[in-house]
Amino acid sequence: MHSNLIFLPVLIQIALVIWLYLKLGAAKNEASAAGQVDESRRGLHDDAWPDNVLQINNCIRNQFEVPVLFYICVVLLWLTQSANVVMHLLAWIFVASRIVHARIHTGSNYVPNRRKVFTVGAVIVLLMTAFLIFSIAYKSILTL
Repeated sequence: MHSNLIFLPVLIQIALVIWLYLKLGAAKNEASAAGQVDESRRGLHDDAWPDNVLQINNCIRNQFEVPVLFYICVVLLWLTQSANVVMHLLAWIFVASRIVHARIHTGSNYVPNRRKVFTVGAVIVLLMTAFLIFSIAYKSILTL
């Protein structure tokens, strides 16, 4: 398997964030056109926006938490030439979990389901990190 393929899930994750920004822009335009925005507060206060806008905005914020650790793991996997089939699979599952998480977050926003999907993604990043630690340590021992 070509090691550069590990970046495909990263690109899908980036596309998800771009899609969320587009969705946020559309929701803000709709809310403004419907007169649902407190114009005097909108520049500095989230509560100036209706809940559907806040849901999308909060979902975007979530994309810069655990996914940042995922990005770092993927780059380190690639740099250390540790991106094997299992890591590729975990990367795809992580991104799928983020897509499902975003769908729940911007849809029903049912927190128990959102938490379960979040946990799946967080555990995957934990597994990827553990593998990376083991891989780097093992390769370092071999070169002593």
